Amino acid sequence: MRHPVRLGIALTLALATAGCSAAAGGGSDDAGRSTAPSGTNTTAGSGAAKAVSVTSCGRELSFSGPPKRTVALDQTSTETLLELGLQDRMAGTANLKTKIPAVYEAAYATVPVIAPKIATGEQLRAATPDFVVAGSTDLYTEDRAGSREELEALKVPTFVSAVDCPEHNPPGTTPFELLFSDYENLGKLFGAEKRAAELTADQRAAVAGAGRNAAKVPGGADRPTVVYLYSVFNGMPYVAGGTSLPSEMSRIVGAKNVFDDVAEDWPEVSWEEVARRNPDFIVIGDLSERGRPGDSAAEKRATMTGHPVISRLPAVRDDKILEVPGIELDPSVRSVHALGLIAQGMKDLGHVR
Repeated sequence: MRHPVRLGIALTLALATAGCSAAAGGGSDDAGRSTAPSGTNTTAGSGAAKAVSVTSCGRELSFSGPPKRTVALDQTSTETLLELGLQDRMAGTANLKTKIPAVYEAAYATVPVIAPKIATGEQLRAATPDFVVAGSTDLYTEDRAGSREELEALKVPTFVSAVDCPEHNPPGTTPFELLFSDYENLGKLFGAEKRAAELTADQRAAVAGAGRNAAKVPGGADRPTVVYLYSVFNGMPYVAGGTSLPSEMSRIVGAKNVFDDVAEDWPEVSWEEVARRNPDFIVIGDLSERGRPGDSAAEKRATMTGHPVISRLPAVRDDKILEVPGIELDPSVRSVHALGLIAQGMKDLGHVR
């Protein structure tokens, strides 16, 4: 994360680290004046909380003041809130898939874990939240945390990342723009607009930096092609389809996802179909910390080099393989890091003039 191409996200994480201690509570400035905790939004001169509202996945959320007991139902939402310096506003987190990055560890340690995996309705209610945040709609089901309607009836507003609400987004909006809208909306709700604006500006710069590759890559049919191998389950590959974030990453860096024609995020395909599409290079999502069979980058490499057909592909034979953290291939505050790795990797593999 210290590579020059990734200075944008490194700066963002440094800002988050610097803000963690300040977000923990009020104090005083150099002149001895009282300061409010991060996330406090007050009306100038009155001390009264400022009423705010945003729309999330088709629902309007209104608050008379910043939420105080937020529960994040997944790691994506947890890390976004921590990046915004809002750990003091969190009453719980759940569904940790991989190790929390070192930059978030201290802040994460202050937040109760209500469930190590997917939270149930009982576990969520026990945390007495006044706001619930999730990266995907499938966490709001009756057999999980409860439906959004059910929680709304309990006077608990719910937020879903715009990335997982395609029916409510303007046509053509990119996944990164949707992530930036999440930062803006959460910043507004918590009175952390400045932090959200800094994060958005930094990540926009990182996306633009990765996109500079595209101008140096031959256009049209000559664009380098790529397969994103996310998982191998029961011997079968799961790859990035046309609706996934990696397809947008490919466009940004001037490559083409060979499974763009599959209207799914992570479809199961056959190794023979991967071979037929013969990608110029392969991106492996390393999910070692998740710990399931076939999750690690080493296992995926071994599967490909041991396969009678895939092992003969030039991309495998010539080791034109890039490794990135698997969790970063799903939309999150960390995705610009994977984008930077892919942009740099294309240069290293000779796909950029």
